[in-house]
Amino acid sequence: MPLIKRKKSSMETEIFAQSKICEQIISDYIKDGQINIDVPQNVNRVFLVASGSSYHCARYCASLLGSVANIEARAIYSSEFLLQPKIAEGEDILYIFITQSGETTDTNSALLRAKEHGVMTLCITNKENSSIWNSTQYHIACHAGEEKSIAATKSFTSQLLCGAMLVFKLAQNKGIDVTDLVRDLNDIPDVINSAYKVHSKIKQAARFLARYKSIVMSADGEMYAFAKEASLKIKETSYINTCSYILGEFMHGHVAVLNNAKSAMIYIANDDLNYTAVKNLNNIKENYKPPICIIGNRTNQIKSTYNLNVDCSKPIIKTFGILVIIQLLALEIALKLHRDVDKPHGLNKVVK
Repeated sequence: MPLIKRKKSSMETEIFAQSKICEQIISDYIKDGQINIDVPQNVNRVFLVASGSSYHCARYCASLLGSVANIEARAIYSSEFLLQPKIAEGEDILYIFITQSGETTDTNSALLRAKEHGVMTLCITNKENSSIWNSTQYHIACHAGEEKSIAATKSFTSQLLCGAMLVFKLAQNKGIDVTDLVRDLNDIPDVINSAYKVHSKIKQAARFLARYKSIVMSADGEMYAFAKEASLKIKETSYINTCSYILGEFMHGHVAVLNNAKSAMIYIANDDLNYTAVKNLNNIKENYKPPICIIGNRTNQIKSTYNLNVDCSKPIIKTFGILVIIQLLALEIALKLHRDVDKPHGLNKVVK
């Protein structure tokens, strides 16, 4: 009997569209080494407001704003922003609102509140002429196309690329030389293609991890945003109980969850593991003995069950390959558990 091919889900199709999408975004926005997006001048503080996966993009971009553009930045959930008794005001403050659909209820409500205070506003969205697009002063379109799957993949990656370009543009406005960083963006499609080539190994890791009832995601620094994104992706597609922690904080009591024999751990890094991370992971391995999977550079100092990686020496660029590995891992774990990855039970995109 001939083998019947499995029909690809929208989530899988959208993951594998990302290399071309990023190539098109770079072509649309970067000409002769210049980033052609309209942003305000004299920005010294930034607040990034978003929900769900868009918040994880905001959190990563907040880290980049500090490290690359020397701009004080903070990411905040849209729902929490609405609960704040006061918001910061000033001519040098920029509020950035990130939403895939442009119609996310709490993010749009947060924008309306910010506008009451007359602050500068900018949106990053996949939907031009949406409510948020028409209500902000500055706009960046993600150009990812319609996303059918509930889980954000191509929209998130395109948001991330647009966010990085925004950071570099604001850095340029402050007289910071980011020529090399802008040029490096051209490598993103190739790094994503390298991540696709790891798919067979990702399937092996997914088959193993699908046996566990709880998965702890951890990272350090700016990659904590990706531990949160990985936790959300696995949770919403497979229904496995996942949680995310900064590794150092995880050691302060939270580590006790690994006493559960059905727990696994994933550590995410876009650069070599530092001494403290190696020490903490080895302590976890010795005391709790969970399987540890590392997404990022392999190290012989830690005995990992699986190592999933793309070869890239530029951390910001490598981040995009790491992201695709995370997405494919979530996809394959869910498929091993026979979940409907496009329409997880009880979930809908928040657009009303």
